[in-house]
Amino acid sequence: MAIVTTQTPAREAFGSRNVFILSAIGSAVGLGNIWRFPYVAYEGGGGAFLIPYLCALLTAGIPLLFFDYAIGHRFRGSAPLAFRRLHRAAEPLGWWQVLICVVIAVYYAVIIAWAAMYTWFSAELTWGKGNEEDFFFTDFLQMADVAEVGVSTTFVPQVGIPLLVVWVVVIAIMALGVRRGIGRVNMVLMPLLLVMFTILVVQSLFLPGAMDGLNAFFTPNWEALSDPGVWASAYGHIFFSLSVAFGIMVTYASYLKRKTDLTGSGLVVAFANSGFEILAGIGVFAALGFMAQAQGTDVAGVATSGIGLAFIAFPTIVSQAAGGTIIGVLFFGALVFAGVTSLISILEVIVAALQDKLGWTRIRTTLTVSIPLAIVSMALFSTTTALAVLDTTDAFINAFGIMAVAFISVIVVAWLLHKLPTLQAHLNERSSFRIGLLWKILIAGLAPIVLGYLFVSELIAKMSDPYSGYPTWFLGVFGWGMVIALVILAIVLSLLPWSGRSRAKDDPEYDEFLAEEHYEPDSETDTVRVHASPKNGEHS
Repeated sequence: MAIVTTQTPAREAFGSRNVFILSAIGSAVGLGNIWRFPYVAYEGGGGAFLIPYLCALLTAGIPLLFFDYAIGHRFRGSAPLAFRRLHRAAEPLGWWQVLICVVIAVYYAVIIAWAAMYTWFSAELTWGKGNEEDFFFTDFLQMADVAEVGVSTTFVPQVGIPLLVVWVVVIAIMALGVRRGIGRVNMVLMPLLLVMFTILVVQSLFLPGAMDGLNAFFTPNWEALSDPGVWASAYGHIFFSLSVAFGIMVTYASYLKRKTDLTGSGLVVAFANSGFEILAGIGVFAALGFMAQAQGTDVAGVATSGIGLAFIAFPTIVSQAAGGTIIGVLFFGALVFAGVTSLISILEVIVAALQDKLGWTRIRTTLTVSIPLAIVSMALFSTTTALAVLDTTDAFINAFGIMAVAFISVIVVAWLLHKLPTLQAHLNERSSFRIGLLWKILIAGLAPIVLGYLFVSELIAKMSDPYSGYPTWFLGVFGWGMVIALVILAIVLSLLPWSGRSRAKDDPEYDEFLAEEHYEPDSETDTVRVHASPKNGEHS
């Protein structure tokens, strides 16, 4: 077998399968696991919600996780390069995922900065007792109305300074690379996160009223199972929770060694993520049970999600509970750790894509990507209108970015390019858990139906009423305009030529990978010159 070699440097790789698993779990376990899942489960029927949740995990979450792993590992590249190697026409899908990560990165960092400040505030109960909501919106964020002031440029130092620190830390991690940066950080932060959150849960369970909270969380409302919206909510949450269709798992899988057990790793990541979510639900609702008892109301009166849970409800709990300072430090510290591990995975999608496209060094690409993102993040989210911008971009990028690209990706790969047999064969060639016809049915059949339903539902909801009552011009810029611009820009980026130094041209490792598996390139854009020997596959 003859293989043409070049001076292209070897692709980075995780040090071991365990490092990859911890990194993938670190990406999946983010802010949503802590502040979104408990409330989604509670609203979806409590204990009964575990049925649609488990169905969504088994029939959509895990199959799509395998789908991403197969594309990244089989085609050995960032999202754009992997999709390009799958077929040239699919490259825009990769860039679409990259651009989604660009948007998420610029606002995700500010939530980590908020959590970092609240970790500090918890030590002295800076917000004061009974003043938690006013402190967050007025004193901390200094929130202004976009309808009155437009997009503000007024700098909020208590947000801007920690946001700058977050970016400096994350850029340093990214510059160190996959093995020394991302891998090592996840090896440290993920065990710490688990220990911290376990301590938080145990302490919450001993609060007065904790059992009331757990009863509210786990008591099944079987009637909820007849509501299609509950099932849609379960599937929607799973898509976001496992980081599928972000380009993250495609990129991370490309850093795995050729003989790694892909499906076995995927099962570990999926069930570890779900286990953490249930742990988070126990801790959060035990604390909410205490809050309800302290305020003389029921759990329904205090249950909330997202920013309201993290920065209003939990500070209230911290103020009222014995040992509340410890609860606050553990809770907000856990948010910081979960946020950092997720943010570095989001940034890696962008860095890897441009490094593959341009053939630049790791440090040069990291600085070129991260510094502009940090500047935009500071400009938009350290101001008095940051919350409105964050709320709008998050809502639209989730509904019309992630959901849409996931839907189109499975349609293109399964129905237009007919690549599922190739991906299935690749997974089965090296995995302990083999997949068959059922996996292809779930990807090609169930996934498009569910994703299409969720997308159309969100489209109808967003078009019926202005989102959160924001001005039309504001939604046009940070909502509809943003999602349309991402699609156009993804197409434009796919039309730009790849650098002669990039991996799209000649990648010795990819050539060797194909030759070892006796594969032929799947696309006319793969300029790999490989002639596999059917006898022994040895290099000549």
